[in-house]
Amino acid sequence: MTELFEDYNDLADIEERLRSPDPGAKRVAIMELADLGDPEAIPLLAGMLDDEDAGVRQQAARALGEYDGPAAAAALVKALVDESIEVQMAAADSMAELKDPAAADPILPVVEHGAAFVRMSALRALKELRRKESLKPALAALKDVDPAVRVQAVSVIGFLKLEEALPALRNAAQDKDASVRRGAVSALSYSSTASAVETIRASLTDADWMVREIAAETIGRVAGGAAAIPDLVAALDDEFWQVRLKATRSLGVMRVATAVAKIGAGLAHEQPNLRKESAAALGEIADVSALPFLAKVLDDPDPDVRKNARWAVQRIDATRTTASG
Repeated sequence: MTELFEDYNDLADIEERLRSPDPGAKRVAIMELADLGDPEAIPLLAGMLDDEDAGVRQQAARALGEYDGPAAAAALVKALVDESIEVQMAAADSMAELKDPAAADPILPVVEHGAAFVRMSALRALKELRRKESLKPALAALKDVDPAVRVQAVSVIGFLKLEEALPALRNAAQDKDASVRRGAVSALSYSSTASAVETIRASLTDADWMVREIAAETIGRVAGGAAAIPDLVAALDDEFWQVRLKATRSLGVMRVATAVAKIGAGLAHEQPNLRKESAAALGEIADVSALPFLAKVLDDPDPDVRKNARWAVQRIDATRTTASG
């Protein structure tokens, strides 16, 4: 009872300071409201979004990120259309922190707002809330003229993990914007359907190297990804070492013994991250044919490469011992 009374006094004191003519004093009071954690602070913070000082409004939008639920979400939606870009950005970041699924209710309608930033921010927030009702507006947003909005729409669909959205994701993997294609390929990782696997596989030859990189990583995580083994092996010759690294990792996860020689060639690459990943993949495959390749990097200048190479040799020896016993 005493603690409740003290909290009330704290809230009343802060509310009084929110009426100060000094913007600095108001910002301090808002920070205290953020720390208070009392849901009764939400209406006070919402009210400060009407303050004449943009810095105060920005601080209020940030403070709302410490709260959750529909009331906080509704206030943040309002701040998304503030005249100040800084306030808008603070509101968008705070919305992305919401976790209560009920917070989606005031956000869903603004996915169709006229401003691209508002649409993008709304979708960004809906992603974490994982409400099935988000699917319809997200699917509609895949046709948005702004690629940043389409990227967020793809993320929402990926988080929902609904099989009914697969056709739309496969189409998004063909989007004219590479960032949308990257998001779509990554989002497809939740499905093990042949059509999803085929879409990811086709993305291994995308014109954008980052799409290829994500496809090489994603295909190793999906059931049925073994169908893409020849394509992953081919990706070991990609001009970008980042793509080779992810292809190497996936082939290691799949334990593709026929790829040992190609993976072993990666141990001679100038990029230590690729050498490290190649050694790790050879350890995962644990085939004796990898030993000659690993022997060449046991004294590699990079300590992580040496560490992975030693681990790989030990794992191959252990596997060989187990098989002979």
